[in-house]
Amino acid sequence: MWNSLLRRLTGKSGTKDTAKKRLRFALVYDQLEVSDDTLSSLQQDIVEVISRYFEIDRNGVKLDISRGEDLSALVLSTPILSARRRA
Repeated sequence: MWNSLLRRLTGKSGTKDTAKKRLRFALVYDQLEVSDDTLSSLQQDIVEVISRYFEIDRNGVKLDISRGEDLSALVLSTPILSARRRA
């Protein structure tokens, strides 16, 4: 009983909860596994679209999938040199 109360007060989860979170993360990771070819194609498509609006350094573009406990995120980093003028 005291251990349960202490975990609630400190925000620390027990071994069972930690194991559940790790298993959930492993399942999400397996579902989102993306090949290098797919990431490369996606990066080319995104660079093409961004290039319509900004002049970018294409050599500095980095695309990755970041995985957290509860979610995954597509992370794109690119140096923007200038905005394109719309005619």
